[in-house]
Amino acid sequence: MIDSIAPSPRMAEMRATLTLAWPLILGNLAQMAINTTDVLILGRYDVEALGAAALGVNLFWAFGIFGMGVVTASSPLIAAERGRRSHAVRDVRRTVRQAGWVAVFISVPIWLLLWHSEAMFRLLGQQDQLAVDAGRFVSIAMWGVLPFLLHLVLRFYVTALERPIWGLVVTAGAVVFNAIACWALVFGRLGLPEMGLEGAAIANALANLVLFLGMVAVVQGVRRFRRYHLFGRFWRADWQRFRELVRVGVPIGLMLALEITIFNAAVFLMGLIDLASLAAHAIAIQVAALAFQVPFGISQAATVRVGLFYGRGDRAGVARAGWTSFALGLAAAILLSLGMALGAPWIIGQFLGGTGQGDPVVFTLAVDFLLVAAVFQLVDATQAIGAGVLRGVQDTRWPMLIALFGYWVVGIGVAVVLAFHTPLAGVGIWIGLAAGLGVVAVLLLGRWMLRDRLGLMADQ
Repeated sequence: MIDSIAPSPRMAEMRATLTLAWPLILGNLAQMAINTTDVLILGRYDVEALGAAALGVNLFWAFGIFGMGVVTASSPLIAAERGRRSHAVRDVRRTVRQAGWVAVFISVPIWLLLWHSEAMFRLLGQQDQLAVDAGRFVSIAMWGVLPFLLHLVLRFYVTALERPIWGLVVTAGAVVFNAIACWALVFGRLGLPEMGLEGAAIANALANLVLFLGMVAVVQGVRRFRRYHLFGRFWRADWQRFRELVRVGVPIGLMLALEITIFNAAVFLMGLIDLASLAAHAIAIQVAALAFQVPFGISQAATVRVGLFYGRGDRAGVARAGWTSFALGLAAAILLSLGMALGAPWIIGQFLGGTGQGDPVVFTLAVDFLLVAAVFQLVDATQAIGAGVLRGVQDTRWPMLIALFGYWVVGIGVAVVLAFHTPLAGVGIWIGLAAGLGVVAVLLLGRWMLRDRLGLMADQ
């Protein structure tokens, strides 16, 4: 009788994946809210400060996303170790410690580059005062890189132990802290001096420190995590595990960097068309970025679930976890796509104070862009899940090369041709982005389908 009502393996896998995914989705949205809060508060303080902060945040994330990708390698490695032996305390501890070392090693060159951010902004053709202000913002906010990466290592650790809710709790707390700190430091409240742009940068860096300290408190205070003794003899090198993290992680970092820079390039191309296209693109891409957090969270969960079965050498489990994640990601993408397509005028109206009341040209363009974005949600979700499941079997080099071809050969090529050699203009750039994502999605899906023939499970 009990066996007759037990859930099937596929239903059990779906439940396990969803249990992992929803805190990750909300955590990703909360992470976005930290930078969004800075922009919203500065927008009420000073327009010039707002522009400088927006420019500075973009540069910060161009480098930060690479570091995030590299330390992401800790997630599939920990999951595989737990799959091989559920109580593998020593091996899990080795990975977490060396991921911390990797975070330190990555932060140093990032700091060196961001220290010269003003010069970078000038090279990119920004106005002198804007370059100076944005450089001031980055020179303060950049010190949050290391605590941010260290917090990610600990967040991936609790996620690989299938307790992602703790990462959500800490991130939500950091959002509240950042909002209060940014408001107080920008406007000079709660007895603090009015610091404007610099105040927002300090709040941003402190919020990343709060993220790290919050995760430290979790892994030290929760009994399930404390048993791993993560910080004991943290200074001891383990070069074999360090190299393994770099081998798996650097391609992930480069893949994420390729993706974010193709969207940065799209902003530049929109600026070459006209200001209305640029403004409309800024609105549409914000909506698309928020929607992307759903498949991205499922992708992160997929890495853990596939990694667990990969560590056990369970081919059937790997297949079940992977295809379940694809099904969930596609279902979410269909719902998001329908919502964006049917609600495009209303959604854009929320940014422009009603249906076209702010600027009818920008409104019309933004609606058109969002309709294309509704279609590319399907391929964007597929490529995100594809990357996630392949990371679960520690296959990262070929996905990076696929991203390079799809984004920077197909995507940018189609965007340039359609935008500047056809009447499509800005819509052509969005079609180019969709085409690039589509190629990456098809190739990653094909690689997943051929994983046994390609020997991706050969080491297990």
